[in-house]
Amino acid sequence: MDLIVRGFSASAYRSLRQIRYPLSRLDVFVGANGVGKTNLYRALDLLRCAADNTLGVRLAHEGLASSFWAGPRRRGEPAEIALSVSLADPKARDRRSAIDYEVVIGFPPKEASAAFAEEPQIKRERLSQTVGGRRVQLAERTGHSLMARGEDGRPAPIPLDLLASETMIGRLEDPSRYPGLDLVRRTLLGWRFYHDLRTDADAPMRRPCVAVSCPDLASDGGNLSAVFATLTHIREDTADLDETVDAAFPGARLIVPRPGRMASFGMIFPEFPSRLFDLSELSDGTLKFLALAGALLAYRSPPFIALNEPESSLHPDLIEPLARLVVRASARSQIWLVTHSERLAAAIAATGAGRVRRVTKLDGATGIAGLAPFGAFSDEDDDDLD
Repeated sequence: MDLIVRGFSASAYRSLRQIRYPLSRLDVFVGANGVGKTNLYRALDLLRCAADNTLGVRLAHEGLASSFWAGPRRRGEPAEIALSVSLADPKARDRRSAIDYEVVIGFPPKEASAAFAEEPQIKRERLSQTVGGRRVQLAERTGHSLMARGEDGRPAPIPLDLLASETMIGRLEDPSRYPGLDLVRRTLLGWRFYHDLRTDADAPMRRPCVAVSCPDLASDGGNLSAVFATLTHIREDTADLDETVDAAFPGARLIVPRPGRMASFGMIFPEFPSRLFDLSELSDGTLKFLALAGALLAYRSPPFIALNEPESSLHPDLIEPLARLVVRASARSQIWLVTHSERLAAAIAATGAGRVRRVTKLDGATGIAGLAPFGAFSDEDDDDLD
C-alpha cells in the first residue's frame, strides 16, 4: 500500500525558519534565485535519508553548522533541525487518520564520548498514528533510548544499539512487530528525487546499461536505457511514452531495440528518416527531456517524485510538453516540482491541475505566499489527493 503525503514541515534548516506545508497531488514552487526553493526540496530528501539511515551522513557532507538556520534564535532555543511528514492511506474514510514521523537533529553534547564533535546527532524521533481523532505514540527515540509498541499494543523499551547519527526508522526493521514503522519506512524509501540528470559527454545516461528490468529511473539516470527497454519489451505498452515523445519532437520516434546483455536506445528524426541517432549523438536538451519522460512514465510509479529545476538545458519549445508530461504523471504519483521557469509554472497552471505556489523570502527566511503559520491556505482543498 502506498501512503500519500498529507503534510510536511521543516524548521531551522538553512533558510527554512519554520515551514508547514499541506501537499496536493501536484505542487509547483516558483520564485527568484536565492529564495530557498531548493531548500524545500532538500528538506524532503532528508526525510528519505532518515528511512535509509543516511541522514547523519548527508548532513555531515553538507556541514551541520552550515545546515542550521543562520538567523536569530529565541533565547534558550537549541540549535536543532526538525523535520516531519504526515502520511495517510488515500482510501481512509476518516480524513483525520494519519501516521506522522518527526526527526530532530543537532550537535552532540560536548561531554559525549559516543559521537564526534561535529557529527550530526539524532536527538529525537517520534512515530505516531491518529485514528478517530485519537493520537497514539507508536515509537519514540530520545538520544540512545528507544521505545515502541509491540504486537500487544503496549509500549516497551527496545534494546537496539543506536549510534549518534543512526535513525530509529532506518534501524528498527521488524515488519511483523512494528508494521506502522515498516510502512512509513517503505513509503519514504519509495520516494524519488531528480536534480542531477547530467547530459555531458561522460554522463551515465549517455552510455548503454546492463539489460535488467527496471521499474523506475535511478537518481542519476544511469539506467534510462533499461527503463525504456522495460516499457517496450516487458510491459509492451509505450503509448504514453510515444505520445510524449511526439509532442516534444513532432514526427520523431524513440527506437528501443530488444536488448541482449546491454540495453540502449536511439532517436529517428523526420529530417533524417533512415538515420538512427544513438545516445552519444542526442543533444543535451533532447536527452534531458527523455530522462524526465523515463522518470515520470516508468513501469512502476513511485508514490512521490520530486523534481528540482527540470527545465534546465531544455529548449523553450519543450516547456509546454514538459508541463503536460508532469500533469500526466501526477495522475499516478504525487509530484513536487521546484522551478525557476515562470513559463513552466504558467503552463502547468493553465491545465487546471495541481497548485502553483510563489516562494518568497523575508528577513532571510523562506516563505510561501498565502501560507499561514499553522500550515493552511485559504484555497486549500484536499480532494485532489484521493
